[in-house]
Amino acid sequence: MGDYDNKKTFAATDDSVVVIIGSGAGGGTLANELAQKGVDVVLLEAGGLHEPGDFIADEWPSFQQLAWTDMRTVTGDWRVARDFPNLPAWICKTVGGTSVHWAGASLRFEEHEFRARSTYGELKDAQLLDWPVTLDEMAPFYTRAEQKMGITRTEGLPGLPGNNNFKAMYAGATKAGYTQCSTGRMAINPVVRDGRTHCMQRGFCFQGCRYSAKWSTLYTEIPRGIATGHLELRSGAHVSRIEHDAKGKVSAVVYFDKDGKEQRQKARIVAVAGNSIETPRLLLNSASSTFDTGLGNSSDQVGRNYMRHTTGSVWGVFAEPVHMFRGTTMAGIVRDEARHDPSRGFVGGYELETISLGPAFMAAFFDPGGWGAEFTEAMDSYAHMAGMWIVGEDMPRATNRVTINNDLKDQLGIPVANVHYDDHPNDAAMREHAFKTGEKIYTAAGATRTYRTPPYPSTHNLGTCRMSAKPKDGVVNAHGQSHDIKNLFVSDGSQFTTSAQENPTLTIVTLAIRQAEYIAAQMQARTV
Repeated sequence: MGDYDNKKTFAATDDSVVVIIGSGAGGGTLANELAQKGVDVVLLEAGGLHEPGDFIADEWPSFQQLAWTDMRTVTGDWRVARDFPNLPAWICKTVGGTSVHWAGASLRFEEHEFRARSTYGELKDAQLLDWPVTLDEMAPFYTRAEQKMGITRTEGLPGLPGNNNFKAMYAGATKAGYTQCSTGRMAINPVVRDGRTHCMQRGFCFQGCRYSAKWSTLYTEIPRGIATGHLELRSGAHVSRIEHDAKGKVSAVVYFDKDGKEQRQKARIVAVAGNSIETPRLLLNSASSTFDTGLGNSSDQVGRNYMRHTTGSVWGVFAEPVHMFRGTTMAGIVRDEARHDPSRGFVGGYELETISLGPAFMAAFFDPGGWGAEFTEAMDSYAHMAGMWIVGEDMPRATNRVTINNDLKDQLGIPVANVHYDDHPNDAAMREHAFKTGEKIYTAAGATRTYRTPPYPSTHNLGTCRMSAKPKDGVVNAHGQSHDIKNLFVSDGSQFTTSAQENPTLTIVTLAIRQAEYIAAQMQARTV
């Protein structure tokens, strides 16, 4: 789809460039937005370049092709620590980042979700905080993001058609009295637009869209930025640390190139967009005698308040075949429970979205270790099964955090991340309510049996470098700028003050567009 040949390259000694680490929804969008403004950018991506024709319609080989499979460790009471101790999260290590893998669901946060502390009040063992930005401030940037990404049911675009998986959801939701069920707002072309074709209903959305109908920075933002002559993409560039000068400003990024050789790129500004696990890992691994607890970490908040949404799945088995894997993976949503209603026994809300897993992933994640008659019966029912995924707001906790495991190093000798997570009682109450709702929907649709799947090892990774009005409460300000180091920015979901309930990519892109305006203005004023 795109031309990835750099029109211009920048010298390693060029300290006028903005260096962006990570090419996904945040980093890739920021890179293009700055390049379009004439700002010179070096975009470093740890993974390789895989164009749409390379994508593999086979779950495990695709995971090996696209995912960040480097070693991690896991602690906490979540089932992932027991069943998946190396955290094989679906974070991507490829040009385009996780925007290659995501399903496309794109919803704006609601007003109260930007004011979680004010709305939900004091919640024991949760570190709720209001965002330092409001929905009104975000609205014009949301509109720009929706236009850029081509979100269905906005700007006159139609919704996607519903597959059988959606039809099962819709029939049950309607009979159960729910009224907010549709194929959703998706960043997947329903018609030919933006030089890309419409959705072919092929499925395998998680394995990369071979037709480029789904928005991804891989074939939209990055080649367009390169075309300006102001963006250089360097793939296979695994960053190990960020350096700073004697005044405490970041000054260079050190990385291993695709041949394993250490390189150093000077920088005027550094923006980190490595996802909510790799971003704090990098900042913590960049500790120095000046910043002995890590970069941007005077508040001791880097790595804290890791959030991953309250998730799980409900599956319904029907008398007739469903073939849930045919068609768009996540074009289906019930939003009636997406509200704040403490009478349900928890704060915040959740959504139910269609999902399908192939037999390989279903076997791995349905109930790890739960072999036996029930597992066999479920797998035998695969063709007759419909599936939905819970996406709910989970609570930020200071103890849910990413730290460095200095006892274990990756293939490049860099200490790995340890991810600690304990469920908050609010998460457990919400998940139980959502399980019952999903079961009610499928039963109303005529399901002969329902199954529950506990949270997967992969979901939306959020927080760990959160926005805050006061430096003591977080890591960055309302523009993703470090409270401690003015030329250091965070440009991904790590910035999220709270998780909200909606899939995060639209908001990550929105924040990147807004951040680009701010960085360009600050550069012009020479304040960074």
